Amino acid sequence: MIGTIGLLDLRIDCIVGIYPQERSEPQPLFVDVEVDCDFAAAAEAERVDQTVDYDDLARLLTDLATARQYQLIETFAQEATALILRRFPLVRSTTITIRKPNAVPAAAASFVRLAASR
Repeated sequence: MIGTIGLLDLRIDCIVGIYPQERSEPQPLFVDVEVDCDFAAAAEAERVDQTVDYDDLARLLTDLATARQYQLIETFAQEATALILRRFPLVRSTTITIRKPNAVPAAAASFVRLAASR
C-alpha cells in the first residue's frame, strides 16, 4: 500500500539569501516535505529500515541547507528532491515546500514548492 511520510514546519537555521545582510547571520527556513512509498513491508515487519526514517529525512535536509548556504531556496528545493530520491530508494515521489519568513516584510513568508518522482 502506498502511503505518505512527511515532516511539517521543519525549522532549519542557515545562511540563505542573495543580499549581504542575509549572508552574515543564519535565518530560519521552514520545510514541509512529503515522500510517497510502499508501507507494506515495513508495516508487516515493523522495521524502520524498510521505510523512510523521518529522523534521517530531517537530518538530511538540515545538513544540506546548513552546508550549502544557498543563495536561492529554489536551488535548495531542487537539490533536496534529487537527494531524497537518491538516498531513499523506496521513495516513489516527493514534494517539498520551503518557506522563508523573513524575505518579504509584508508577507508571512515567501515559498517555493517542488515535486519530483521516479
